[in-house]
Amino acid sequence: MTTDPIITLHGEQELVRRAGHLFVASREEFLVAATDLMTWSTGVNAAFAEGKRPHLLPGLTMRKLYTRRALADPESERRLLRIAATGVEIRISDGPLAREAIIIDRRTAILAGAPVRGVRTYTVVRAPEVVDGVRSLFRAAWESATDLADRATPPLLTDQARQILRSLAAGHTDETGARLLGLSLRTYRRRVAELLTTLGAGSRFQAGLLAQGLLDEAVSPGAPR
Repeated sequence: MTTDPIITLHGEQELVRRAGHLFVASREEFLVAATDLMTWSTGVNAAFAEGKRPHLLPGLTMRKLYTRRALADPESERRLLRIAATGVEIRISDGPLAREAIIIDRRTAILAGAPVRGVRTYTVVRAPEVVDGVRSLFRAAWESATDLADRATPPLLTDQARQILRSLAAGHTDETGARLLGLSLRTYRRRVAELLTTLGAGSRFQAGLLAQGLLDEAVSPGAPR
């Protein structure tokens, strides 16, 4: 990998191939900010596996910050608890994150871009002032977030919630969704608002995009993550 202060990588395979050694080389601090468990898991786990190194070394501080979307289904919650049991500090933010990022030893930041046709771009930054800025954003979000062990178990998605998700994913209007579920329009809209909060979605459109993945998990909860 070059020593350029900023480079852009396309897809998880290139991320692992060209920047995976950075994950394995972390010795002091490894910070992760992600909306849910899907953003980094595959690439980071692959890098650690290739480096044949355990995730948590003596003296290494590892913190992972997620939004409530990471707790939207039972298996994801159980996975977070398993991660926390290894000594990783985990907190949950009630609001959206400014950036999905990994910060390594205060020297390198890796920023995840939004998926485009299923492929993410990853920007690797070594410029000290940028890394410091990203780390400051992480620290501010971390301080206002709730420790996983201290928060109440979030409401799991009920059958009715999944029906509403299907309605959002199908692009139905509130009137159509309420009629299909046999709810009053006011109640339907209240349920949608509650779902947006539960999923950490900023809009109905985003909730609709999330819906398919959550509904797929309900069909095959044992699928690899």
